[in-house]
Amino acid sequence: MKDSIEAVENGFRQLGLGKVTMPQRLSIPVDKHHGLILVMPAYMDNETDAFATKIVTVYPENPTKNNLPTILAMIILLNTKTGAPTSIMDGTFITAMRTGAASGVATKYLARKNSKIVGIIGTGVQAQTQVMAVCEVRDINRVKAYSPTAERRKRFCYEMSKKLGVDFLCCDKPKDVVCNSDVVITATSSKEPVFKGEWLEPGTHVNGVGSHTPTTRELDEAAIKRSKVVVDLKEVALKEAGDLIIPISKGVLVEEHIYANLGEIVLGQKLGRVNDDEITLFKSVGLAIQDVATANKVYNLAKAKKVGKEFII
Repeated sequence: MKDSIEAVENGFRQLGLGKVTMPQRLSIPVDKHHGLILVMPAYMDNETDAFATKIVTVYPENPTKNNLPTILAMIILLNTKTGAPTSIMDGTFITAMRTGAASGVATKYLARKNSKIVGIIGTGVQAQTQVMAVCEVRDINRVKAYSPTAERRKRFCYEMSKKLGVDFLCCDKPKDVVCNSDVVITATSSKEPVFKGEWLEPGTHVNGVGSHTPTTRELDEAAIKRSKVVVDLKEVALKEAGDLIIPISKGVLVEEHIYANLGEIVLGQKLGRVNDDEITLFKSVGLAIQDVATANKVYNLAKAKKVGKEFII
């Protein structure tokens, strides 16, 4: 996770510097199977000189119906000098890691330095890397977790407690997760808000990562309005983040309420947290630059360790 956070932080830095070419991702709904296919290319034009495309699918019914993760992905890394494929790698784990890493970067700049308690709603694969990332940038000693299925949240708490050496507590209600938490994370496939924004206490930092379409959201108007809102990229968030689009369409929020892009915070162009009382929120829909930065890191590590299978096109 430390490597992932470093790679993703650099990706956001390069994005803020204008060194990234990244068209909006292509989104293809597969309604009859309740799924979504996304194609996400990006080119990082700096000393890294990396290009990759990710094909990712989101099928919320996979865990219960097909015994598969909700998110599946494949990443193709290209040689920018020749256009030839350099590497084909599984993107499912990388997607989970880079999404967690983005929240780790946001938490590094936006959460209180003395944050100790994390509350997370959602206990899937993405929830695991979210907690890993926050624990990497803050000295966390307790994690409170909730999901609708008691057995899944019990297994999550047991496995993650062993992995991270942190005390995990299973909660029966979302309110128990949110109250008295320094960092609150939502990593669900819910189409409706998963907690009431009025429950957030002064000084809380929120990472909202589950919803990524214009018609779905995990956060209600109160959570958004009470927060200093940072997004991965404003122009993308205003097209894909239902958490923001829905209240704006209702007239209860204006676009100017979005304070900054994460890249601006990383570069110091805008301040992150300025006091211990403000509520901060990182709303992420996920960007292709995160995949390029992380996949390039994986590729270089694989070459150095002689891991993988060589192939010829």
